[in-house]
Amino acid sequence: MKKILNALYQQQLLSHSQAREILINIAKGVYNPSEIASFLTVFMMRGVTVQELSGFREALLELCRPVDFNGIETIDLCGTGGDEKNTFNISTLASFVVAGAGVSVAKHGNYGVSSVSGSSNVLEYLGYRFSNDNAVLLRQLEQAGICFMHAPLFHPAMKTVAPIRKELGVKTFFNMLGPLVNPARPKYQMSGVFSLELARMYHYIFQQEETQYAVVYDLGGYDECSLTNTTRLLTTSGEFEIEPSDFKFDKLKQADIEGGRSIAENAALFIDVLNNTAPEAHTQVVLANAAIALQCRFGESLNDSLLRAEDSLKSGNALAAFTKLIQLAS
Repeated sequence: MKKILNALYQQQLLSHSQAREILINIAKGVYNPSEIASFLTVFMMRGVTVQELSGFREALLELCRPVDFNGIETIDLCGTGGDEKNTFNISTLASFVVAGAGVSVAKHGNYGVSSVSGSSNVLEYLGYRFSNDNAVLLRQLEQAGICFMHAPLFHPAMKTVAPIRKELGVKTFFNMLGPLVNPARPKYQMSGVFSLELARMYHYIFQQEETQYAVVYDLGGYDECSLTNTTRLLTTSGEFEIEPSDFKFDKLKQADIEGGRSIAENAALFIDVLNNTAPEAHTQVVLANAAIALQCRFGESLNDSLLRAEDSLKSGNALAAFTKLIQLAS
């Protein structure tokens, strides 16, 4: 690792194959925690290239515990995190709205690193028991329309660096990788990212595959559609900008969608949205993100997808998907 670090300190870049090899060695425990922390710090200072990101991704997918859903076509709604906006769990809630609309959701997530409550935090608090048992996940997917994969149970390299990431407390390239390394390899993906540069990297990576995708970057710095700003959308069909008015919603303020100060507070906000008792701003931002995912899945107009999302939430189907998932996982 010393040779690698010296090269990186001299502004050298890693090739795809070098990045892949280093990640495999991290997973195997070849390097000590100080070496790994130094390695992560390099990319926090100078950024990561698309070749490096692609190599890291290949290593994690190669090493991951694979999941087979017997041909069921799934979608994942996953953000990178690391936008430091402390929103409530918007993409996780949108996942249940999408599941309530009849779409199979294979949600990939983790504990929060730079936020109070990541998807794993809130679902665990609400009674979801993590599993990497393929049969368990398949049963959840078939009966609830959604399953949840807690990243460290599927990715040895992520599990190895989890304590280091937690101590650093800031975003690293592992935040960039989260939406790219779903072990179920879903056919459809809505991926939120924290920068426009990263959005373009995702766009390039997904273009090399058969994935139908929507990469979302809110120009206010959010890794989701916040309805506070213009949202840049990079998809299989091209690049677009969408405004709150495209959903027929008013523009929101940052304070309107801030999360709670604890996991318990975020869990309460979560249940309020599913019960249709949340503030209008919370409901609208969840529906907007669910609509983008449904548009990715069905290739229809944004308005038609928004109607699907509204029906899922207002009819109680989204809540039913959540209730069934917790029942199956308890």
